[in-house]
Amino acid sequence: PLRIEAPELPVPCLTLAISPVNKGEEEKIMQGLVRLKDEDVTFDIVNDPETRQFRLSGLGEVQLDVIAARLKSKFGVEAKLSEPRVAYRETIRKKVKVQGRHKKQTGGHGQFGDVWIVFEPGTEEGMEFAEEVFGGSVPKNYFPAVEKGLQEAIVEGVLAGYPVVHLKATLVDGSYHDVDSNELSFKLAARLAYRAGLPQADPVLLEPIDKLMVHIPDDYLGDIMGDMNKRRGRIHGIHPDTIPGHQIVEAEAPRDEIAKYATDLKSMTQGRGWFTVEFVRYEQVPQNIADKIVAQAQAEE
Repeated sequence: PLRIEAPELPVPCLTLAISPVNKGEEEKIMQGLVRLKDEDVTFDIVNDPETRQFRLSGLGEVQLDVIAARLKSKFGVEAKLSEPRVAYRETIRKKVKVQGRHKKQTGGHGQFGDVWIVFEPGTEEGMEFAEEVFGGSVPKNYFPAVEKGLQEAIVEGVLAGYPVVHLKATLVDGSYHDVDSNELSFKLAARLAYRAGLPQADPVLLEPIDKLMVHIPDDYLGDIMGDMNKRRGRIHGIHPDTIPGHQIVEAEAPRDEIAKYATDLKSMTQGRGWFTVEFVRYEQVPQNIADKIVAQAQAEE
């Protein structure tokens, strides 16, 4: 029997945020994009809860502009394209010991929770929680409330409001009240310790680093390498491509620096270059750039 293999689809290499010009039409945009995807499988749509944006990925700027135009002509919804927000992270570099004390008195039963927590750099992806409480200064039944308070707190870092990673938190001491202490009080005490402790623990901003495999004709090698350096990129290797007269440049660069790389590469190589990209890890943002990101986040609050 005749077997026809499914064609290999090109990998989307440009991602932009898409949003409605008129507020409240987000659902209309999403419905339109889902319908358009039935006709064109070479683009992707992702609703990113972290950056609170719809991300549209395609083969280049022209394709994404056409999709936006079709949303208007076919579904009556006007969309705008912009550079997507970068999903930064925050972490700490120093060890600190801090107190979080929550006390509230309102006729009848009050609220009381008191904790001492050591925050330090951790090895796990998110937060690692431990307890080293002696003598019952904090009853065991409140340990989960302390951990929950911290888990809820790390969603928002103290620098620019990005999630905190690689954090170890150890409950070491505290106090309680027989009548006024409850789970909520200890949860709130833990959050107070977090807000007090992290600014003292040398918090830093982390950025996603992506790996790129850039396929180009030999003639453009110098230009591509120079451009990659300007993007704070690092070149790890240059290999002959399977196409004669072409090279593959293997590099890593911060995601923020390659947001429009598909368009720029096309321009540098007269449309003859292409690339693939994948996330590899998070790295600390240089201080001068971090200061700008933090200032921008504070201005948006």
